[in-house]
Amino acid sequence: MRDIPFSNCERDFIIQAIEQRSRLDGRGVYDYRKMQLTFGEDRGCCQMELGNSIVMTQVSCEVTPPKQTRPSEGILFVNVELSPMASPTFEPGGRMSDFGVELNRLLERCLKESRCVDTESLCIMAGLKVWTIRVDCHVLNYDGNLVDCCSASAIAALAHFRRPDVSVSGEEVTIHTLDERDPIPLSIHHMPLCVTFAFFSQGKYLLVDPSLKEEKVMDGKMVIGMNKHREICTLQMSGNMLIMKDQVLRCSNIAVVKVTEITELIQKSLQADSLARSKGQPFGFPAAIETRKVTANEKKSEVIDVVGIEEKAEQIVQCAEESDEERRRRRKKRRRRRLE
Repeated sequence: MRDIPFSNCERDFIIQAIEQRSRLDGRGVYDYRKMQLTFGEDRGCCQMELGNSIVMTQVSCEVTPPKQTRPSEGILFVNVELSPMASPTFEPGGRMSDFGVELNRLLERCLKESRCVDTESLCIMAGLKVWTIRVDCHVLNYDGNLVDCCSASAIAALAHFRRPDVSVSGEEVTIHTLDERDPIPLSIHHMPLCVTFAFFSQGKYLLVDPSLKEEKVMDGKMVIGMNKHREICTLQMSGNMLIMKDQVLRCSNIAVVKVTEITELIQKSLQADSLARSKGQPFGFPAAIETRKVTANEKKSEVIDVVGIEEKAEQIVQCAEESDEERRRRRKKRRRRRLE
């Protein structure tokens, strides 16, 4: 992962602003950037926008043999794609950098080890066939705090996803199409979400939801994966700093409030999407884009400011005359030089 050059003046300016309890984008210390969630036309597709950081997540499923250690449980697989389209710092060719590996493992711990999805309900035939749920997070734009954006996008896509219905007769398994039977939602026990805290001046100052520039100057960060029931699903600290236990408790109390707010946003978006689908209203990405027809014969009524228009016209004429006189003087000077 190649770092973009960052000047010392800009670094000092950001740190001084943080010490004065202010941020470059005008947010408070504990404020998130604007978060917007949009679902696609297909089930299990959603796009999460956290400020200028954009992540699109697609959930898919297929029938596979189970793991030998867990023959009666399905499989949940999480993958994060970092392409150079999102940021020039990401390596091309699909090679996973240290940042990508860290992000992928953190999401796996938050989603898989917290047992948010009931994997036993994904079993079709014990020891033979189970559902494998794949969560692919594609980073479209990187402007800091990808962990929170990816975790919210992944859990929203899992809650929005529907798998095909299955009937078992003896050893024969029949997967029904969407026309034959309605798809079945996944059994989700809780919604674990990540909240990132950035620390500065050896842990003396902290921020929630750091932007890309704030991430470049921070001493370290702490990611808390939590659900709205105050259950900590994962916790990770990185950087060269020392954090006291009081600081950890303070961050966990802040994370409870932020996780509750994000969970409500996801649930409201899911309800609005299901309501639009049931009523036959526009839904998905096309409904989120404001369409506007523009024709060649369209006329717009514009308000023209006529106050002092005569004075402005005289000023424009005077400027034009002065410019003409200057041109004439320059021509005369050129002629004199040529004659000399």
